[in-house]
Amino acid sequence: MSNGFQIVVCGSLVPDPLQTLEPVTTPQGPGLKNETMLPSVLDPWSAHALFEAANLAKQVAGSKVWLVSLGPKAKLQQLMMTVAQKVPFELIAIDGNASGFTDAQQVATALADAILAIPGLDKSKLLVFGGCASASRDASVTMQSVCERLGISEFFAGVDEIKASADGSFRVLERIEGGQYLDSTCAGAPAVLAWATGNLPEPPNNPQVGMMNMRGVMPALQKAKPAAVGVGGIAYEKVEIPAQKRATRVVKDVTADDIAKEIIEWLKA
Repeated sequence: MSNGFQIVVCGSLVPDPLQTLEPVTTPQGPGLKNETMLPSVLDPWSAHALFEAANLAKQVAGSKVWLVSLGPKAKLQQLMMTVAQKVPFELIAIDGNASGFTDAQQVATALADAILAIPGLDKSKLLVFGGCASASRDASVTMQSVCERLGISEFFAGVDEIKASADGSFRVLERIEGGQYLDSTCAGAPAVLAWATGNLPEPPNNPQVGMMNMRGVMPALQKAKPAAVGVGGIAYEKVEIPAQKRATRVVKDVTADDIAKEIIEWLKA
């Protein structure tokens, strides 16, 4: 394909899953206890999308990768210290709330506006990657909403593989029920792909790639435009950690069928 693809990855930070996350009610709405102090990582599904984007850009000459990330500037800066060492990309930062309670439609609007503002954007070469879900904002509708706001008709969800052809077309494998794939061929860009886990391992840290990326990361953070994203029209009466319940009985001489029936009755109750 001449001139390659323009690949934009939508991905933000989420709290490190190894931390204890306690929901609380704040004056601004629901949030996490000590949220600003929690260490963050790149959302796992977005990370797969980023690695797949870099791999595709490496295969198709002339391609370029952008990472559009919505979150507090200070936390994005911390995150980029590790993410920047993985693969080459140009950061487009949006300064806003990255809480798990943010409204998916407001997030999609902010992401789409940032994509449309990329200098030299050519929709005929545009591929937008992102996660099919999120570790904190698992509405599973954000990427489809971005697709609609960009006016793109081709949308693929649960993607695990993309293979580009010399004529600009590409083949996509999407997850469907029963552990099978929907095998589709798209004539070419533009398209939006919401990724599952893909097929690639996490790239090793490369200090040279990190130094190259960081030259653009700091200016991008300084130019980050604020985005008014919140909980939207949702009203949360209460947020709390789900209560744990454990009921144990020790019995003997009970068949597997009887145990299964008892579990089903317990679930129904």
